[in-house]
Amino acid sequence: MKMIMTNFAVAKTRKFMSDNHDVLERVIIKFAGDSGDGMQLTGTQFTNTAALLGNDLSTFPDFPAEIRAPQGTLAGVSGFQLHFGSINIYSPGDACDVLVAMNAAALKVNLRELKHGGLIIVNSEGFDARNLRLAGIDKEDNPLTNGSLDNYQVIKIDITKLTRACLEESPLTTKQVDRAKNMFVLGYLYWMYNRELDNSIKFLGDKFSGKPEILDANIRVLKAGFAYGDTTETATRRFIVNPAPMPPGNYRNIMGNQATAMGLIAASRKAGLPLFYGSYPITPASDILHELSKHKNFGVRTFQAEDEIAAICTIIGASFGGQLGVTASSGPGIALKTEAMGLGVMLEIPMVIINVQRGGPSTGLPTKTEQSDLNQAILGRNGEAPMPVVAANSPADAFEAVFEACRLALEFMTPVIFLSDGFIANGAEPWRFPTTAQLKDIKIKFTTEKNDGERFLPYKRDDKLSRPWAIPGTAGLEHRIGGIEKEHETGNISYEPENHQFMVRLREDKVEKIADHIPPQELDSGPAKGKILLLGWGSTYGAIKTACIQARKEGIEVSHAQLRYIKPFPKNLGELLYNFEKVIIPEMNNGQLLQLLRSRFMIPAIGINKVKGLPFSSGEILEKLKELTSTTKEHA
Repeated sequence: MKMIMTNFAVAKTRKFMSDNHDVLERVIIKFAGDSGDGMQLTGTQFTNTAALLGNDLSTFPDFPAEIRAPQGTLAGVSGFQLHFGSINIYSPGDACDVLVAMNAAALKVNLRELKHGGLIIVNSEGFDARNLRLAGIDKEDNPLTNGSLDNYQVIKIDITKLTRACLEESPLTTKQVDRAKNMFVLGYLYWMYNRELDNSIKFLGDKFSGKPEILDANIRVLKAGFAYGDTTETATRRFIVNPAPMPPGNYRNIMGNQATAMGLIAASRKAGLPLFYGSYPITPASDILHELSKHKNFGVRTFQAEDEIAAICTIIGASFGGQLGVTASSGPGIALKTEAMGLGVMLEIPMVIINVQRGGPSTGLPTKTEQSDLNQAILGRNGEAPMPVVAANSPADAFEAVFEACRLALEFMTPVIFLSDGFIANGAEPWRFPTTAQLKDIKIKFTTEKNDGERFLPYKRDDKLSRPWAIPGTAGLEHRIGGIEKEHETGNISYEPENHQFMVRLREDKVEKIADHIPPQELDSGPAKGKILLLGWGSTYGAIKTACIQARKEGIEVSHAQLRYIKPFPKNLGELLYNFEKVIIPEMNNGQLLQLLRSRFMIPAIGINKVKGLPFSSGEILEKLKELTSTTKEHA
């Protein structure tokens, strides 16, 4: 994705005025088709153009799990949802206003997510007998002819036929020509929402710079889609979505995995350390490796290991050698890394372990999102192996959150787990990126001298309970490392029962002491005391925030807080929770944060749980909030 920079102080002053256009506050579009139809590319291009025009936005790509599912089947449907507007946008939205369906399967899978009376743009060629059969629809039940879509606005376009007609003189094969039909859709939607083609034409020029025939074909079809809207009577009205009132600054549209990669680079630069990233490809974490591999100019070293165990062991070596060692995976890969994570805890060296969560258990739902690895992050290692846990709440927030995870690891000499998920990783939103001066300092101090007279004690601690970081090869600072329990301060092997209990508690105390060095928990919105607090963590942020805004409009008193630090909790969290009669916790799991808070603070928290491989909609949370509010009133 190319960088998109604009100053919103200028952009928000732009207004598009026309007597023939409807001005809309916000729009939700769902692009859907076969995994080979280019819906992700189409959605991304529309997203980039919306960001360039100053719209606030949020996206949710929805991939099939199969690498290449049978064409035309329900399992092969790929989707991309975009919510953009002239107001602040916090989530990809609930029901969509516009559904682009490239075939019968795409319509069948996504129709339930379209608003009553919404607009459907269909590729009519995708509803022939073959496509209907593959989608499990009888020929007599063709939705384009049986009246089932009478409550929607339907625009039927034979996109395949028009694309081929546009390129009838092209030297490309029919298969190559058909791959360009997504550009027809993109051009048509650019016409509908008054978007210029220039940004996408530049993108195509960069992408196909060495393939002039393909470049020409895509640009011609893109323009043909725009012209179709301009010249046909079947087209709907045109719409205007003005820029959003964003704070002034330099912005780019960013996905969560990209933001994570940039946060890691920023942390390494602020710390003055080389970044070593040892990883093994796994969905949905692989793009962090892909992004970091582009930045050797920043001293980044990337290593694709033969397996997950090798990957984390390489970062143990890198961290021991004085670098910022980072690895990433998803749930199944994290399970394989746990023994080496325990070794990192025993060694007390700085490492960052990234878990981009997905549906489980086992292989589970590899392309779907979930938050079910929280218990794994907190407790998922043998023995007492405490590690700080930091969670991002949105794609853009992944930058700051992973930067903070690096800071904690380096300043407290400990492995840290950073939690993202599939929704954050693949979603996108505008990101106002900071200057170097705006980033926190990361204080690194390598030990170069003996710390106990004529001796070096590798586990002698400072006021943070952190041990010294001595780089191998430093004269006089030779010391023992390994996974067997350490004697206090000397680091020698010790089997003494009292020493083991002392060291176990000391390592736990060190992690909990981090609470003295992180910000207190704040409310995102709502009164400081009241009846209901919605408490979330991770990617539930946007849906909870949107639900709270709507609830207050409807007269429901509710506050919202979102956790970034889950181990340790902020020092004031208990005090904040006790200020509310009810604490409601939406999670994409069966209540893992709920259990942690109940056991720690003894509060009767209530869970809203969803384990479908899909993020929460704000409507789901609002409905549950109304239900709980109604129950409270009945019992009053």
